[in-house]
Amino acid sequence: MRAAAPLALACGLYAATLGALSTAAPANPYVATDGAYAKAPALGIMIGTLSPGPNDAITDVAGVRVGHVTRVEGDGALRPGVGPVRTGVTAIVPRDDVWHRKVPAAVWALNGNGEMTGAHWVNEAGFLEVPILLTDTLSVGRVDDGVISWMIRRYPQIGIDDDVPLPVVAECDDGFLNDIQGRHATAQDAVAALDAASTAPPEQGAVGAGTGMMAFQFKAGIGTASRVIPAMAGGYTVGVLVNANMGRRPQLVVDGVAVGRAMTDRMPVHETPDGSIIIVIATDAPLDHAELLSVARRAALGLARTGATSMPGSGDLVIAFSTANAIPHFPESATYPMTVLSRYRIDPIFTATEDATEEAILNALLSARTMTGRDGNTAYALPHERLRQLLAGRKS
Repeated sequence: MRAAAPLALACGLYAATLGALSTAAPANPYVATDGAYAKAPALGIMIGTLSPGPNDAITDVAGVRVGHVTRVEGDGALRPGVGPVRTGVTAIVPRDDVWHRKVPAAVWALNGNGEMTGAHWVNEAGFLEVPILLTDTLSVGRVDDGVISWMIRRYPQIGIDDDVPLPVVAECDDGFLNDIQGRHATAQDAVAALDAASTAPPEQGAVGAGTGMMAFQFKAGIGTASRVIPAMAGGYTVGVLVNANMGRRPQLVVDGVAVGRAMTDRMPVHETPDGSIIIVIATDAPLDHAELLSVARRAALGLARTGATSMPGSGDLVIAFSTANAIPHFPESATYPMTVLSRYRIDPIFTATEDATEEAILNALLSARTMTGRDGNTAYALPHERLRQLLAGRKS
């Protein structure tokens, strides 16, 4: 019972400021009603019980950086290996020198029909020592190569007098819109995305790795959100970034309303793959590997709230890390210090993760615009006004 007290206090504080948040949010250029920074709060959709961070993004966790490289080239009939191209790379950098100051981390697979390279080592070691890269399924190898080049440039002794890194590269299948055989996300794109990574709020929708992605048979892609826990419960921030590429239209639920059943138009003309989702969770709460594994599992609850069921053909992979501690590269002594949050105080972190994951998926849908790719295949944008009407109907 004692562990529930911080969460109850958080809920009370949020309820007291709910009205102010819904009116103030659109004034922030990074919390908009349309476009790359479209966010649920700006449209009056308040997910969960905790307040978003200043920009409602994973970069609200201090030191976390995100960069995109977007590839949109050509139109018309598919020419395998040539185009049209609708793909890209997204890079998430946990901190400036994650190689020498590693972050506690954990990887968890809700459904394993997908790839996240380096995941075994993350879970074996309990830490993350490289950036996280997202891309399309068949470009994983090329992006992996780019990470190695970027790491060697920064740390020239890698493989000589230093250890060797195992890149973390995760994928989703964008073959409905993209010439995926062409493997158009290159090593150079990976380096460029890493070089471009900044603490600014990341663009969402059809950008970076999300360029050719769909969710619930609407255009989707990259989405991000954050939650801040009140000071009396620790004051920690949890940020989530997703590459959303999963779900069937009738499954879509927004803030508890089964809106997908009422949106039977704007459907793709051809059947789409089961799809996947990659969920990246960042927090400044001092969590160890075991606690971060528990946090990663809670992301599945946020995903479930959107109606997604994690189909057999889906790769639903989650990676979570904490920036609160720095694990040394090669400790000079046999031990090193870490601060770890009590398990009995972690409830608000779980809640923040679930809420931010749910909203990040919704933000991927809200920010994406209609896109036509190879062979005229079209992914339609989620119609905002229709969504408003359906949500309003619940209250009438």
